[in-house]
Order: sequence, then structure tokens, then C-alpha cells
Amino acid sequence: MSKADESTPENARETARETAVYTHGHHESVLRSHTWRTAANSAAYLLGSLKPHMRILDVGCGPGTITADLAALVPDGRVTGVDRAPEILEQAGATAAGRGLTNVDFAVADVHALDFPDDTFCVVHAHQVLQHVGDPVGALREMRRVTKPGGFVAVRDSDYAAMTWYPASGGMDAWLDLYRRVARANGGEPDAGRRLKSWALRAGLTDVVATSSTWTFSTPKERAWWSGLWADRTLASAYAERATEGGHASADQLRAVSQAWREWGRREEGWFSVLHGEILCRKDA
Repeated sequence: MSKADESTPENARETARETAVYTHGHHESVLRSHTWRTAANSAAYLLGSLKPHMRILDVGCGPGTITADLAALVPDGRVTGVDRAPEILEQAGATAAGRGLTNVDFAVADVHALDFPDDTFCVVHAHQVLQHVGDPVGALREMRRVTKPGGFVAVRDSDYAAMTWYPASGGMDAWLDLYRRVARANGGEPDAGRRLKSWALRAGLTDVVATSSTWTFSTPKERAWWSGLWADRTLASAYAERATEGGHASADQLRAVSQAWREWGRREEGWFSVLHGEILCRKDA
């Protein structure tokens, strides 16, 4: 048999690996946002499809707050949370243990090469993942592979170009331009939300329901929290390092962007909306 004849799906999965660099990293300012996420505020489009017995895979689970919520919603089932970063899984495990959940486990995994048999899970879920991967279509194919016939692939991603705020701010405009350049230089696609349906169809998913939803930050507490985490992230996270090391911004420019975030957060009329694209795809039975 020639080398070309050995190109099976199993061999392809063995060689498929993430090529993008995760833009944000796991600085405290990043986890401040990630640990705020719940199934209610980040996966509402999926919840009506859940049944108590389901087995769920949560891809890119991070600190595990959504994972734990999903586990609580399937008390007769089981949830597996996976992430590429081993260091974050310890926190995810502590999150689940702190809630007394026994139907959840965690493992290191790459969405491009999931170490699970075909047709394993009732639901394969990913929140804010595909914007950071090098091959989102390939990732969706792999998510589809491990989903049972009749089960669901559920994905939600923000769309940076569609984010909007008031009042206008040149510093915030600079932030958005900078973030999108850094994310793309890292191999990701920051405007993923609008592309999810297209990616799903290219991945062979045919029963695709595409929706959208938003996070909105407007109260004094919300503005302080949202602006503060981005002001800090701009100066002291992996994103900040990649912005300067990649030649996208100087330290002075990052300080100016950080200050713009804080100034916006102090504005009484301040309002910020994050648009998310969502897809709920049923795998052909």
C-alpha cells in the first residue's frame, strides 16, 4: 500500500493539530470574564434542547462555569469538559467540586483531533472557541464526528466588528482595530459570529439553525466591570504581550487604549453591546 493510500480519517485526526495561538491567555483579567459566564447568559439558545440523560462534551471549557451549569441540567447524564490548556482544568475541576457535581470530568484535548470515538455525545458544545482556532471548519467536522446521530453541535461566538458602544471614542476605535489585527496575526478570526453558519455548512452539517444574542453592559456596575477587565487585559495579559511583540502596538499605545476603556467606563451614558452568532446543528440520524 502506498503512503497516499494510508490517508484514512483516523490518520487525518492524528495529524490535525491546532495552528492558531490563543490570543487572550489566562491572565486574571481574562478569567474575570470567563468565570462570569453561565449557561443562562452564554448558552440560552441550547438549553431548550437538553434532556436529563444527555452526555455532553464542552469544548474549550476554560474555568468550567458553563460546564458545571450544563452538568446540573443533565443530572442523569454526564458532561466532559475539555481544553487545550492543562493549567485551567484544575480550576474547572474545583468549580465543579465546589458545586457538589459528580457527573462531570475534565481532560486536555484539541478540538481538531478529539480523542473520542465516533457518535459518542448527545451534544457537543463550544462557547467562544471557533474564533481562536486555525481551522474552524475542520473543528466543526470533528465536533460533528463525535456527536451521535440525532444529537446537536452547538456553537456560540462573538463578532468583534459588530460590537458597538456609546459614546463614540477614538481610543475605543483604536482598541477594536488593534484587537482584530492581533487576533488575525495569531491565526484566529475575531469576526467569527457572522461566519458560523457558513462554516457549519462547509463542515457537512445540513440541519443548521442560526440565531444571535447579545451581552449588554450599561449599569454603573456593568460598565466598571467590563471596562476594568479590558483596561487590565490591554496592559497585562498574553494579548498585550502579543500586541507589542508582534509589532502591532507600542507600550504607549496600549496605555492609551487602556485609559480609553477606563474613561468610557466612567461615562454615565456609557453602553456597550457584544453581538454573538449562534448555531444549533442536528446531526443527521
